[in-house]
Amino acid sequence: MPRVFRIYNTLTRRKEDFEPLNPPRVTMYVCGITAYDEAHLGHARAAVIFDVLYRFLQYLGYQVTYVRNYTDIDDKIINRAFREGRPWYEIAEQYIREYQEETAALGVRPPTYEPRATEHIPEMIALVKKLLARGVAYVVDGEVYFAVEKFPGYGKLSGRRLEDMLAGARVEVSEKKRNPLDFALWKAAKPGEPFWESPWGPGRPGWHLECSAMSLKYCGETLDLHGGGLDLIFPHHENEIAQSEAATGKPFVRYFVHNGLITVNGEKMAKSLGNYVSLKSLLSRYHPEVIRLFLLTKHYRSPLDYTEQALSEAEKALYGLYGSLYFLKKAEPVEEGGLRKAARRLAEALSRFREEFVAALADDLNTAEAIGALFRLLSEVNRFLPGARRATGEEVRLAEEVLATVRDLSGEILGLGGSEPEDFVEKERRRKLELKGLDPREVEERLSAREEARRAKDFARADALREELLALGVEVRDTPWGPFWMVL
Repeated sequence: MPRVFRIYNTLTRRKEDFEPLNPPRVTMYVCGITAYDEAHLGHARAAVIFDVLYRFLQYLGYQVTYVRNYTDIDDKIINRAFREGRPWYEIAEQYIREYQEETAALGVRPPTYEPRATEHIPEMIALVKKLLARGVAYVVDGEVYFAVEKFPGYGKLSGRRLEDMLAGARVEVSEKKRNPLDFALWKAAKPGEPFWESPWGPGRPGWHLECSAMSLKYCGETLDLHGGGLDLIFPHHENEIAQSEAATGKPFVRYFVHNGLITVNGEKMAKSLGNYVSLKSLLSRYHPEVIRLFLLTKHYRSPLDYTEQALSEAEKALYGLYGSLYFLKKAEPVEEGGLRKAARRLAEALSRFREEFVAALADDLNTAEAIGALFRLLSEVNRFLPGARRATGEEVRLAEEVLATVRDLSGEILGLGGSEPEDFVEKERRRKLELKGLDPREVEERLSAREEARRAKDFARADALREELLALGVEVRDTPWGPFWMVL
């Protein structure tokens, strides 16, 4: 295991050794969804990336307090409630529940805390009071704004200078602001909108305020890690820094971590652009681990372009992974002796895998390289398999060690390859047959007919049946244990 975990810090714009404030305790806050619509693949990428970071920190021995919030009051939620004639809280509850169900299906482990903005109004009001007392906020007509010019460090996360931002200001326009860049801490209620009582009149908190208040409550005044999508750097995380540090006088975050965005033809996937694919839709068509594999095949800071072809390739790769593990588990102790040539190569590959896999993740959570290490190991597994039907006892123990290592590293940290191979294969066959509307009996009959043709050495007939099955979407490959098939 590497002694040092290095991670890219957006705040300093470089990779740094990870050193939490109070080891072995680690605090991590990640911005969650605004619950006004269904989750899409971009939301899934953030959920999976920070799930892997959470798992890896635990693997390294850290005690992680992981907080991921829900914005359950917002203009978008209110507007949808008005359009649909439903209470705002029903809208928020529906999409929070759907997000939780879908991310759970995706193998995302629940954070330590999942706070909602509306459950923390008193904490937000207390934070606004503190900012007013410090002279960095002001009240106008029942609304409270943060004065960015009163915070000297404003722009340090995004690398923007205040003068440049003012020159090209594209922020929410309001005649109440003293400066176009000032942002709302508390918004006065408009007629018909939900509101909470406050010292400045009825209203609701600004979006940026909630994350500062909730992170202070659950993680303390200085966070070890704060995460979210690249699009949150400005203004959301910039504003969080300003209000938090102005209130406490302490550094808000030690390491800011931002994941790259999902793109479609090079353009950000977004509901506003209408180019998004919902997580619900993908889960109805692909095994959750296929989606996880796709999301982890590129470095988390890089953009990831969505195509159906890329998902199909991830599906084939995952089937290959489980197919190899499926047969590795069938290794039988028949021969005498120790490790033969293919097994010795596999033992060496296993040793390299352990080192390379963990080293890749320790170098800025490089999941793409970790997956590469996994598939390099599988190449040696596949070389070992032809002789595994008549293995030695020592070779069977090696096979078991490979299975356990894949489960304990890839399965536990990446969420890939951790299921029982037989269970995965059987369930996935049934799911895909049903999805494609194929009759299982018809497929089994053709598979049986193909085996009869092979036994009769009628290879032309066997090849023809293989092509018929492939036309149905059933791919067959021959192995020392007989034919193995999956539905593509």
